[in-house]
Amino acid sequence: MTNAFARWWYFTLLFPTTLLTFSFNTQSARAQNSMVYNPIALPASNEISDNLSEKDIPMGEGGFARDYLVKLNANDQVAIDLTSDNFDTIVTLMAADGSTVGQNDDGPDGSTNSLLFARIKESGQYTIRVRAFGETGSGAFNLKVNRLRPAEATR
Repeated sequence: MTNAFARWWYFTLLFPTTLLTFSFNTQSARAQNSMVYNPIALPASNEISDNLSEKDIPMGEGGFARDYLVKLNANDQVAIDLTSDNFDTIVTLMAADGSTVGQNDDGPDGSTNSLLFARIKESGQYTIRVRAFGETGSGAFNLKVNRLRPAEATR
């Protein structure tokens, strides 16, 4: 087998009146798989200031996203606060299997910032996805995860 044959696969189909030849370059296929998914571990402070750009995860509906990993415990109640002066934020909390636990576009204060409340059913690694509403939007943002505690009854 020659190197040329190893790099190119030729499939020839013979039809009664037409000869069609298809070729596939296996090197191109390898290059397309070079993108690596690397979510960012949220610091121990559960707060980060970062930047969303076109170098982040491309979204099918347009725009880009950035993912953060956080360990949460069963029965945790969390508030995930995402703010930006540069773009209209959307925050999504996803379980380890990729299912959506919750999502918020605009917070209760009427701004374009996002505030998501969630009660965690199972302990594990969760993904917080930061993205902009629509096809455009990038820039600086702040992400903070607070574990909520029940208020003590006053007497």
